[in-house]
Amino acid sequence: MKINGNEIRPGYVIEHSGGLWAAVRTNHVKPGKGGAFNQVELKNLIDGTKLNERFRSSETVERIHLDMKDFTFLYAEGEQLVFMDIETYEQLELAKDFVGDRASFLQDGMKVTVELYEDRPIGIALPDYVTLEIIEADPVVKGQTAASSYKPAKMENGIRVMVPPFIETGERIVVDTNEITYVRRAE
Repeated sequence: MKINGNEIRPGYVIEHSGGLWAAVRTNHVKPGKGGAFNQVELKNLIDGTKLNERFRSSETVERIHLDMKDFTFLYAEGEQLVFMDIETYEQLELAKDFVGDRASFLQDGMKVTVELYEDRPIGIALPDYVTLEIIEADPVVKGQTAASSYKPAKMENGIRVMVPPFIETGERIVVDTNEITYVRRAE
């Protein structure tokens, strides 16, 4: 679908210079002299490179629609992560690098959404929140209420997160997988 350059919004995926690019940030600029344009920060979906590009309203770009499919995480095998298509039961193997740092939040049976372009995976979305157990929490330092009273704790997946002082070893907490931050105690 063709759209004008001034219609590009963050999250749009466009075809530009022979590649697939996701708009990360956009800024409409109306200089005192000359025509208005849309300053767009683009990220290449294949190799991750970034690019700043100006699009005038007279320019048209091809907006790409990605297929979103639900998969279930099965297991990790070496550097590969194995997922199963919920509808067809076909298995899909992705490299840990493809998922990135958030791969440590994957749990058996977790439902994820994979973005596909022409049946080729180009992105993955994990649930925003996961529940994990604290396996190691530092003791509370008395009298530390003047400053931020959060303390470091290690979760069952090996990642450290800052938690409030009342969180103890063995408790289950909800963690934001995007920001890697403590949200609340799990019920």
